[in-house]
Amino acid sequence: QVQLVESGGGLVQAGGSLRLSCAASGRTFSSNTKAWFRQAPGKEREFVAGISGGGTSTYYADFVKDRFTISRDNAKNTVYLQMNSLKPEDTAVYYCASRLYLSIPTGEREYAYWGQGTQVTVSS
Repeated sequence: QVQLVESGGGLVQAGGSLRLSCAASGRTFSSNTKAWFRQAPGKEREFVAGISGGGTSTYYADFVKDRFTISRDNAKNTVYLQMNSLKPEDTAVYYCASRLYLSIPTGEREYAYWGQGTQVTVSS
């Protein structure tokens, strides 16, 4: 089993920044792909960004390119999401997810482990 705990969410004004963290414990492996998803009220959960086990490959949803950066520190079993130039439409619960394989799929069903989520609210 893998446990994921997100932190770093909060309330920020439009144009501001936040950095989310996701700490993993349990049967963690540096080769695990990690990803961030988000779910806004009344909407389905959607892929935001993913990073391969070694951190050499990343993939972003079009709506966050050039604003968000995903990174990981395998020594700390932690993955990060740096969010800059935040917009009100970025308001959502952000979830960390992990899978035991190397690729970075965008479908949530491809990820076996999930955190509880952290709320991000961007005011206009």
